[in-house]
Amino acid sequence: MTTSTHLLHRRRFLPLFATQLLGAFNDNLYKNAAVFFVVYGVFNSEKSEAIFSAVASALFIVPFFILSALAGQLADMRDKAQIIRWVKLAEIGIMIAGGAGLVIAWQAKHGILEPWQDMLLMPVAMPLILFALLGMGIHSTFFGPIKYAILPQHLKSEEVLAGTGLVEAGTYIAILAGTILAGFIPVEWAAAGVFVTALVGYGTCLSVPPAPPQEEAQPLDFHILRASAQLVRNTMHDRRVFLAIASISFFWTVGAVLFIEFPLLAKRVLCASKEVASLFLVIFSIGVALGSVSINALLKGKVSARYSPPSVLVMALFVVAFQQVCTRFPATVDGHLMSIGEFMHHPLTPLLLATLGGIAVAGGMFVVPLYAFLTTIVDKSQTARTIAANNVVNSGAMVVGAAIAVGLGAAGVEIVDLVLISAAMCLISAWLAILLVRAEREAEINGGPRPFA
Repeated sequence: MTTSTHLLHRRRFLPLFATQLLGAFNDNLYKNAAVFFVVYGVFNSEKSEAIFSAVASALFIVPFFILSALAGQLADMRDKAQIIRWVKLAEIGIMIAGGAGLVIAWQAKHGILEPWQDMLLMPVAMPLILFALLGMGIHSTFFGPIKYAILPQHLKSEEVLAGTGLVEAGTYIAILAGTILAGFIPVEWAAAGVFVTALVGYGTCLSVPPAPPQEEAQPLDFHILRASAQLVRNTMHDRRVFLAIASISFFWTVGAVLFIEFPLLAKRVLCASKEVASLFLVIFSIGVALGSVSINALLKGKVSARYSPPSVLVMALFVVAFQQVCTRFPATVDGHLMSIGEFMHHPLTPLLLATLGGIAVAGGMFVVPLYAFLTTIVDKSQTARTIAANNVVNSGAMVVGAAIAVGLGAAGVEIVDLVLISAAMCLISAWLAILLVRAEREAEINGGPRPFA
């Protein structure tokens, strides 16, 4: 395998890798602990559970749409290492608020706060939980452009794809760890864990080497709509960049729909406990990590999208297979929720987990080369803004996809059938990836980028 694991021993990569890993871990520990606790412990209504799950996801995504333009400008015009330190310091405050919300909700649910629990659960605890979800979305919005844009500054050109793959694999390993803990530890422990992790993350970020701007600093444009429109417009000068962003956007729309549906699918369709919902996210994370690393071995370090179309088509087939297996799971008696042990002994479980793993591996193989595209074919002075433009389009597509899923659910479409939306979106991603491969070949023949037309 050509992945340059030696990068993990280099100061120019390891502190960034560790900081990103801890941030992704904290995002998922907090978000999943909050969603699992509320869906399984607070509400007992399918409608309320669906609304909370959608609102929680939307609050995390919306900052990417609103603030990515400003985040990209900052990352390209200021020292990236210094911005990382500001962002990680803010994470500590966010986790203090979020942890307090989880503890209050837990105490109210268990009657510890009698007789004030009704006054504290919805008016105090829930706003704190949702505020922290929004705050972590803002945290990730400003960190997102940096984690990819800083790589071309600190790594050699032949190491960028390997570094991108390691960051992506590390991200999903962190998602895996955070998801496991969120599903298996008490919510009050999770509240303490997110605060401790934020402190450790700030400590690791202090060792990230300086990454000064690659162009002269300019005034920041704080007009959100104008800056976002200009940011996206500037990516259209190269057909490859535009198509890569469009392909990634549809991929993450698929991911958003699946992640919203997993807890509801586990509880309402499979009649399974929150540990099973956590297991779904674990399998998904492992699969994407494996796909992220495997694609680098196939490409042998060369940045190319040639494997992206078949990867996403395979992903669509696995989505359909996953949906079909879900429809064949019989409901349990009297609404009993299967424990993870009972679920693992179900005869359809191996097939269900295999199809889910196939979705994730194919997805990882699809998306990693596209991110590498965005960091290598544009000028280094524009890298962070290109990633930020990608985040604006991605988040907009994810919000639309989530809104469609929630709207169809409210209209009476079964949860298990909503999964098929993801398969349809995979087909659109495949078409865009085919156009990207063609544009890539044209650029190689012509010796330069071709404008989008």
